[in-house]
Amino acid sequence: MDHSVLRVANCSGFYGDRLSAAREMVEGGPIDVLTGDWLAELTMLILAGNRLKGRPGYAPTFLRQLEDVLGACLERGIKIVSNAGGLDPAGCADAVRELAARLGLSPRVAHVTGDDVTGRDLDLVNADTGERLTATPLTANAYLGGRPIAAALSAGADVVVTGRVTDAALVTGPGIWRYGWGPADLDPLAGSVVAGHIIECGCQATGGNYAFFQDVPDLARCGFPIAELHADGSCVITKHPGTGGLVSVGTVTAQLLYEIAGPRYPGPDVVARFDTVALSSDGPDRVRVTGARGEPPPDTLKVAVNYLAGYRNTMTLVLTGLDIEDKARVAEETIWARIPKDSFDQVDVTLTGHGLLRITVMDADQRKAGRAFSSAVVETGLAGYPGFYGLTPPGPASPYGVYWPVLVPASEVRPEVYVDGERVPLDATEPRGDVSPPQPSGAADDLAATAGVTSGDASGGDIPGSEAAVRMPLGRIAGARSGDKGGNANLGVWTTTPERYTWLAAHLTTERLKSLLPELAPYRVDRYALPNLNALNFVIHGLLGRGVAASPRMDPQAKALGEELRACPVEVPARLV
Repeated sequence: MDHSVLRVANCSGFYGDRLSAAREMVEGGPIDVLTGDWLAELTMLILAGNRLKGRPGYAPTFLRQLEDVLGACLERGIKIVSNAGGLDPAGCADAVRELAARLGLSPRVAHVTGDDVTGRDLDLVNADTGERLTATPLTANAYLGGRPIAAALSAGADVVVTGRVTDAALVTGPGIWRYGWGPADLDPLAGSVVAGHIIECGCQATGGNYAFFQDVPDLARCGFPIAELHADGSCVITKHPGTGGLVSVGTVTAQLLYEIAGPRYPGPDVVARFDTVALSSDGPDRVRVTGARGEPPPDTLKVAVNYLAGYRNTMTLVLTGLDIEDKARVAEETIWARIPKDSFDQVDVTLTGHGLLRITVMDADQRKAGRAFSSAVVETGLAGYPGFYGLTPPGPASPYGVYWPVLVPASEVRPEVYVDGERVPLDATEPRGDVSPPQPSGAADDLAATAGVTSGDASGGDIPGSEAAVRMPLGRIAGARSGDKGGNANLGVWTTTPERYTWLAAHLTTERLKSLLPELAPYRVDRYALPNLNALNFVIHGLLGRGVAASPRMDPQAKALGEELRACPVEVPARLV
């Protein structure tokens, strides 16, 4: 075995990803570890709902993928590491053993527990908003790190299933196992976190959801990513030859900016400094990632709490022709005449630029939010605005939950590792330190100074009168990627050259962002500079309300926010075009 590099391949970016990916990664070329991420924040709530219905609390699609590759992985010595255990890692491990027995195989199967802190006396203060939760949690799971995974692999496990771990832990754990990193090896640990963050979302690192998608060949057969991880924490991101997609500095930059906040990326193993990361081309479909620096992890762990908040229902009406705003007003008046608007706990009414009127109600009363509401909307069909038709039939309300992040002292969470049912000792002694919260560029910080622009929301960035300018969509010279973190959205924007970045950093202030995307005006927006990536990252606090499951937005995960920004016209210096 070549110990100079650890080839970690991803085969799942979310619960529902391509089922053939595991087989493609195992058959497509040499790999050492096959990983997959099944646990988005919303997934824990979905699994909780499944469990209430008597279904498994883990992701059964993992078993479907495993069936295709388990024999080949055992034959070739490929380790399998997955967080598909969800709310029941022990049950998932049992299911893996049952599958193996049916296939005539005998792998050593490990599972990691200790993340489930449901029922404990938690301080239920929201880590983002400072609000205190008064409802009873349905689930509460701490984000564990990579060290329990490493312990399982060191004990000889062929397959490791976990519950809630950080997405990056699926790479950090195998890195600790292979290279023996201790808690003080902060830079290598940080590098593994960066590598894990890049490949965790599957094809998003290889051209999927990429702003410049026209440059991506054969996207329909996009290959999944591989991180070739080295002992110093550096890595090369690549994919199997002959697969579609693209690995470039641009695609890797886009994924680095996905669902982050400031340059300091905290986790249970290390705080990774994303402002130290350097990217360079290493050949076709190969990007070298170096320079990651690490800091001690905080003395707290994030806990993903979910609770049932009530019931929701959405009806969508189509408005066409003339007088769209007047039609929307009439539609609301006729609906609320039949069922009072103020009788609901929460109402959201959105009129899109494409003439869609979305009305969402939320209430603790299932009946009121159900047919009582949707039937009232349908009753206006012949007594309302001209051209009435809807996209949603009348129906019952659906239960919805809320994701509520809180913090717990790391010392109070004790991971446990079991291999074939036998508990494995785990050295949980890890030095931790206080981590200062990242400073947005509204304060004078070293990152903005490095960028060579004034920190904050200065109105600079306009084109001097003597310099020729071209009015064009921002997206012609800048890429973007956006996503969700609880009730917040992040919007990363990057350019291809330091010259373009200097202009972007001066031009795209938070106030400018709000003028380009007026829907953001009511929200607090923090801006962070990442000059090493020619990038800015914006965090829009509260845009998604109480999180994906409770958000009434058509785009509840803010996936399209970056593309909306790229379509906005701006004045760009002609020399940069």
